[in-house]
Amino acid sequence: MNDSLILGFLVFYPFIGGLLAYLAGRKNEKCRNFIACFVALSELALMLYLVAKYGLSAHHAGEAHAFAECYIPYFCGFGLNFTLDGFRLIYGTIVAFMWAGATLLSGEYFKHHENTNRFYLFLLWTLGATMAVFLSADLYTTFIFFEIMSFTSYVWVAQEENGPSLSAAGTYLAVAVIGGLVMLMGVMTLSHELGTVMISGLLTATAAYEGNKIWIYAARFCMFFGFAAKAGAFPLHIWLPKAHPVAPAPASALLSGILTKTGMYGILIVSCNLYLYDVSWSNFVLAIGVLTMFGGALLAVFSIDLKRTLACSSMSQIGFILVGTGMMGLLGEHGQLAVHGTFLHMMNHSMIKLVLFLSAGVIYMNTHALDLNKIRGFGRKKPLLKVAFLIGALAIGGIPGFGGYISKTLIHESIVEYGAVGIMRVVEYIFLFSGGLTVAYMTKIFKAVFIEQNEDLELQAKYDAKKKYMNPLSAVSIAVSAGVLLIWGCFPHQIMDKAAEFAQGFMNFHPHGEGHVVAYFSLVNLKGAIISIAIGALVYVFFINKVLIRREDGKVTYVNLWPKWFDMENLIYRPVLLTILPTFGALFCRILDSFVDTVVVLLRKTIYKDSPLPREYEVGNIFTIAVGKLQNAIQSLGNVTWRRKHPVYKDHVQEMAEWKEEFVESQRIIERSLSFGLMMFGIGLCITLFYIIVL
Repeated sequence: MNDSLILGFLVFYPFIGGLLAYLAGRKNEKCRNFIACFVALSELALMLYLVAKYGLSAHHAGEAHAFAECYIPYFCGFGLNFTLDGFRLIYGTIVAFMWAGATLLSGEYFKHHENTNRFYLFLLWTLGATMAVFLSADLYTTFIFFEIMSFTSYVWVAQEENGPSLSAAGTYLAVAVIGGLVMLMGVMTLSHELGTVMISGLLTATAAYEGNKIWIYAARFCMFFGFAAKAGAFPLHIWLPKAHPVAPAPASALLSGILTKTGMYGILIVSCNLYLYDVSWSNFVLAIGVLTMFGGALLAVFSIDLKRTLACSSMSQIGFILVGTGMMGLLGEHGQLAVHGTFLHMMNHSMIKLVLFLSAGVIYMNTHALDLNKIRGFGRKKPLLKVAFLIGALAIGGIPGFGGYISKTLIHESIVEYGAVGIMRVVEYIFLFSGGLTVAYMTKIFKAVFIEQNEDLELQAKYDAKKKYMNPLSAVSIAVSAGVLLIWGCFPHQIMDKAAEFAQGFMNFHPHGEGHVVAYFSLVNLKGAIISIAIGALVYVFFINKVLIRREDGKVTYVNLWPKWFDMENLIYRPVLLTILPTFGALFCRILDSFVDTVVVLLRKTIYKDSPLPREYEVGNIFTIAVGKLQNAIQSLGNVTWRRKHPVYKDHVQEMAEWKEEFVESQRIIERSLSFGLMMFGIGLCITLFYIIVL
């Protein structure tokens, strides 16, 4: 099989596999689980084959050209374009690896759930759509599969079909649809202005563009809006803290670890291809990143729901990545630290959240709870789960020796390299403080679940006695994920730096000569991590321990003091979208409707000077008038039938003639009706659109 066919196979194979798994699951759940695992593992095997073929070739490092391409013509009139380069190769492998881990755990997680057949169908369909997004070579292909991915993953959030899950799913879908429509406006504008939406050609086309740059900026902002909505960036993050707690843990791992990265993939495209190194745009992305980074960390500190805390953490880590993206543009050709740090933190966060959410899934399988007060002490005597979660917690906290430390250090040093003075000094402080908050809330989670003892001693004894808390497949999934994460972080120069160099061409970064090697564990570079760790310790001791942990009558309780009313969705978005905009829209439409009638009447009374009508027509539209005439006709016919038996029948011939005149008059109403004309115009327009689109 040549590489072009492999790219198409990677995209469409999961769609076929999902359908087969669904059909098999209607009769045999074990067969369904086997098919799902086989599809996910075979996707991983194909990606590892491509890594062995291209990733081990040193001369490919940093090149932006495609290793392989696949074009499928005629689809939606534009065709589908897929390509493979260093960035896409690495992230396609991460997609397949994470899906394999989540699918292996799903068998045990859904053992006693209903509607699991549907979940597996959309699990594999989302795999195909997500793989297509990362392999897409043009923005049309990106958009098509981006929207497919949004709709198939909606089912994950709504899986439990209870009040909270359906509410969160509605929010998720609303953000996805609005973001997708705005993104489509950007893609269409870009296509009209530049004449191409091929990702590899955007940089050249933008440089040669001689039109009004405002259109490129408008398209850029629209696409950023759509991608940022999926990434969970502020202020479009509202779906993220609500969707993760209600979605099944395997789905949460993928929502947090991969689907948010499809948004970052798009943001990198618009930031690195449309006016590369644009200072104004880079400052905008940096500002959004700072707000997202700090806001997510703050929400996570207050949360006492395990999966909600991890969801808010995802929002914060997306902020770190956005800060790196902004620094890439500000540093320009000297932005190696920012380029490598941004890409590596994307990778780190994906693998970290796989470990953490799979561990959270095991906890939920056994406790059926996520509140820290209820799951406290569950992991005290479960070494595999404890070690795996600890590896993820240390990595995301930026502790030296783990992958998160490397990527955060690179982004931090890029801020320092740019010159941490003035406003950039504030950015650096917020960066370090947000890192400290990460250490604080991960300490809170780990201490509560794996160190402290539950207040309910009977429940704690039950937790401690539970030895078989996950099956071998789930254990393999978590152990392998944690092991890969640990190895990845232990060899920063041999693995992480090489991966960053391999992917940097996608971001149009081409260093002059050999890039300098970063001494990650020198005192200068350790300083940032030490400051964040110290801040985290202080926040935990003096805020979480003193304020967010309540001690009454000898009982210790974690409390969430975040005000419930301070919810952006209920405070801003729902009132604006469901009340304010419809009200003003209806008022505006009523004004326009009256304006047309007023103009028509004014013209008839002044310029055209119509002759007066013999009498005013009945109040209503053509349909209500026609119904009235029909009712009169039926009544008149009934009267005539009754009266035909009487000698006065001839007296009613005149009545029949008057009815006929009224019917002819109603025809004139229809002929003179503006509404009828508009209706016929609309029907004609629909026929025309049908001909253009379909025929």
